[in-house]
Amino acid sequence: MKTIPLLKPLADDLERVERRMREALHPDYPQLADLLQSLLDSGGKRMRPALALLAGRLYARRIDREKLISLAAAVEMLHTATLVHDDLIDGALLRRGKTTLNARWNTGATVLAGDYLFALAASLAAATGNVRVMDIFAETLMTICSGELRQIFDRGELPRLTDEAAWAEALERYDRRIHAKTASLFAAATEAAAVLGGAPEEQTIALRDYGRFLGTGFQIIDDVLDFRGEEAVVGKPVGSDLREGIVTLPVLYFLRDHPDDTRIAQVVGGDGDDALVREVVAAIRESGAVERSLSRAREFITRAQETLAALPPGEARDLMHDLADYAIARDK
Repeated sequence: MKTIPLLKPLADDLERVERRMREALHPDYPQLADLLQSLLDSGGKRMRPALALLAGRLYARRIDREKLISLAAAVEMLHTATLVHDDLIDGALLRRGKTTLNARWNTGATVLAGDYLFALAASLAAATGNVRVMDIFAETLMTICSGELRQIFDRGELPRLTDEAAWAEALERYDRRIHAKTASLFAAATEAAAVLGGAPEEQTIALRDYGRFLGTGFQIIDDVLDFRGEEAVVGKPVGSDLREGIVTLPVLYFLRDHPDDTRIAQVVGGDGDDALVREVVAAIRESGAVERSLSRAREFITRAQETLAALPPGEARDLMHDLADYAIARDK
C-alpha cells in the first residue's frame, strides 16, 4: 500500500481497511479481486478512509474500532466504485498513469463491476450496525450520482457571464457540482465517524463541515492541476476536463475576463484539436485564472482548519490540520 507520508501514523489501520475491502469480495469472481487490487495499487492518496479514521480517533475511548474500519472501508469502496463509472462515462483510457478498466473490459462488464463495488460499499456501511451512518451513506451515494448526472447534462455548455448575477449563478452551480463530486464523500467520512464515536452534536456538525470545506478545496486543486500540473505526475493529459466539455473554476475565471474568447466554446464543444487545447490551456495559465482559483481553494482550506477548534485536541486533530495543508500544496 502506498499513501502520503503524512498518514504514516495510520498505516496499520489503512492496511486493515484494505484487507476488509478485499475480504468483502465474492470468491467466485477473481477478476474483481484483481480489479480492486489494481485500483488500490494505482497510487491513490487514501484521503477518504484516512479522514474517517482520524475523526474516529478523536473518540478512541468509546468507538468500536472494528466498526470504524468497516466505515473507512465503505468510504474507500464507494470512492473506488465511482472511479470505475467515471472512467467509463468519460471514455478515459488512463487513470494515475495506468490503463483503466473500460480500456480492458467491455461496457457491460465495466458497468456491472462498478455496480458490484457500490453494493459492496453499502454492505460495509451496514456492517457498522448504525442506522444514522447508513442514512448518511445512502444520502451521499444519491448526491454523488445526482452530481454525475448534472455534469453529463451540463457537458459542453458555457455559462454566459453577462453580469454579476450570472457570475454568482455560475459559481454556485460549480460549487454544487464539486460538492457532489468530492466534498460530499469527505463530509460523509468525517460525520459518520463522529456518529460512531458518539460525538456531541456540535462536534459532529464541525466534523461534517471540516470534511465539506476540505473536500471543496481539494477538488478545486484537482481542477487547477488540470491546467498547471505535469502529465507525468498527474497521470492524465493536461486539459482533460476541457477536452471532455467540463467547465471548471479556472475556465470560469478566464471567461469572466474574456467573455468573447471563442476558443473556449470550440474546445468545450468538442471541436478543438490538440494544438488548440494547448493554446487555450496556455491562455488560461497566463490570465491569472489559475492563481485566483488557488486563492479560492485556500479560503476553503482555511475554513476547514477553523472548524477544528471545536474538536478535542490531540494528535488526530493536529493531523487533520496538516492534512488540509497537504491538500492545498500537492502536485497530483
